[in-house]
Amino acid sequence: MDETPSFLRPFVLTPTARQPEREANLDWYVPDGAGPHPAVVLVHGGPLPPDLPSGPRDWPVFRGYGCLLADLGLLAVTVEHRMGVVVGPQGPATDCATAALDVASAVERVRADPRVDGGRIALWFFSGGGLLSTDWLRDRPSWLRAVALTYPLLAPLPGWGVDPRFAPGAAIGEAGGPVPPLLLTRVGREREEIAGTVAAFLDAAGDAGARVEVIDVPGGQHGFDMLDHTDESRRAVEQAADWVSQRLAP
Repeated sequence: MDETPSFLRPFVLTPTARQPEREANLDWYVPDGAGPHPAVVLVHGGPLPPDLPSGPRDWPVFRGYGCLLADLGLLAVTVEHRMGVVVGPQGPATDCATAALDVASAVERVRADPRVDGGRIALWFFSGGGLLSTDWLRDRPSWLRAVALTYPLLAPLPGWGVDPRFAPGAAIGEAGGPVPPLLLTRVGREREEIAGTVAAFLDAAGDAGARVEVIDVPGGQHGFDMLDHTDESRRAVEQAADWVSQRLAP
């Protein structure tokens, strides 16, 4: 039996290996060729325990996504945010607010980089990081060309103590500018409580007239891109990366 922690297992694809540029809480995967390049900001899940042996930027799955996107000519940046559990007067709570500030700061820094075309940005959220899509679905800046969600959590789970403003389904139903193109990768072996948040989000998007393209991975589990080394998994990751690339085309 493989006792390797799930987050340290290999990525399901083998893109060209690239050494990222590490700067503060960001890892940059810069494609070949002259820029400025469209950019994708990768947002990991949470809450994460404080004693992990390595942070998400060192996990094979995020290194894999960064290299894969760079192979497609996109500048990929993994942001390591601080979605952890804090203990306050009301008991433990998941600190999405700090993590959201980390993501917003990362996006600002990425857009300001001279290697980046600041008018062509995509955000890609994973797992519990799906909660951090809320502000972007609400504010909808014109330069945000796409939002991708992979096995996302799209509403707080009971007991998480999350600020109620972190509600992607509610945000997508608010009045405002056009909702950016949305992609959701959904796994068939998802935990029931997470699958329920995905179904509610899709219902809210439908009620708001927002189109969500869905990639289904029927045999996949949460974290399929590192846990399920199957042709189905590989196709799903390739399809999602191609979708993001197409939305960032000139």
